Amino acid sequence: MTDSHSVDLADIQAARARIKDAVFYTPCALSETLSSILGCRLYLKLENLQMTGSFKDRGSLNKMLQLDNAQKAAGVITASAGNHAQGVAHAAKLCGVKATIVMPETTPLAKIRGTRVLGAEIILHGRGYDDAFDRACELQRERGATFIHAFDDEAIIAGQGTIGLEILEQVADPDLVIVPIGGGGLIAGIATAIKSTRPAVSIIGVETERLPAMRESIAAGQVTPQQTTSTLADGIAVAKVGSKTLPIVRELVSAIITVSEEEIANAIMVLLEMEKTLAEGAGAVGFAALYNQHLVDVSDKTVVVVISGGNIDMTILSKIIERGLEIDGRLARLKVVVPDRPGSIATLATLVAKYQSNILEISQNRAASEVQLEETEVELTLETRGKDHVQTITQAIRDYGFKVK
Repeated sequence: MTDSHSVDLADIQAARARIKDAVFYTPCALSETLSSILGCRLYLKLENLQMTGSFKDRGSLNKMLQLDNAQKAAGVITASAGNHAQGVAHAAKLCGVKATIVMPETTPLAKIRGTRVLGAEIILHGRGYDDAFDRACELQRERGATFIHAFDDEAIIAGQGTIGLEILEQVADPDLVIVPIGGGGLIAGIATAIKSTRPAVSIIGVETERLPAMRESIAAGQVTPQQTTSTLADGIAVAKVGSKTLPIVRELVSAIITVSEEEIANAIMVLLEMEKTLAEGAGAVGFAALYNQHLVDVSDKTVVVVISGGNIDMTILSKIIERGLEIDGRLARLKVVVPDRPGSIATLATLVAKYQSNILEISQNRAASEVQLEETEVELTLETRGKDHVQTITQAIRDYGFKVK
């Protein structure tokens, strides 16, 4: 690692000594089931088990503990899409410091509530992190509080890097460590910690394809702001990466991969169903990349995936599970045109039952477009066993003479 970087191994070791009594040494658990499916030795670093539900406790507390008395008296302010807000609020509460948090108006309710219950003042502003950041900077100048950046701060990067130290203690000879990327603080810290002593380990970053700010900035050779957009991975929805994190990521990270919204949704569901682990969208992107085979070759390798957080709104979770079931072929929606006469819908239901599918919802629409006057459209929501099962049911309905749209 070059001398130009603002954070080194000594900073991360000092951060660990500073925060070790107040943060959880999270498990890095071997998943035997997923290892068998994916053909590698897969370990999950479960930062969703931290007190506030994400890795952000580490950097926030490391920063807070280095404030002088005057700074503590003036209070702190930050902008966050959610997890950093809770990390700062928790650290401020531990240190007896007043915290003001500016959050995007799109922040999930679970994260707003989780922050407010820790005693912070909450201000909702803007569509995304960058709008909230601009407003927080204005308030910081007005109030004279200390601004705690979500990722572009040496103390924050060093705090997050303590995860890397733990991984090296918990996993013998990792080949790959896969880390989510938002602004870059998490991966910059982990990469610094690991590559300082184990340079052969590959660090892989993962972004949502809707907002690949780090990938685009590396390609451009400078911080390159992107257009803010909505994503299931709201915790990494950062349009402008850090000027301190970018050079670290550029030098130490082997590759940056992007994943789709559908892949994120399915990853959340797989982790919940197979591992009984609740990950938010941002926390699941690393696993999404691995599960959807975006990495060239992980066969027989030791892979660590950082599950960075688990703070997910329950309404969003229900939608994600439903979407994930659809992608997996265990939930199917069919529109079937049948004759508009007594017994047609009963016949359709009997056909579905013959192939052991459960009807969850059924509705009829006589006014549907492209339906003849003597016909009616029936919409079915079915519980199915997979894509092949859906195909079998669909073909059986067609073979009977009904039209499937």
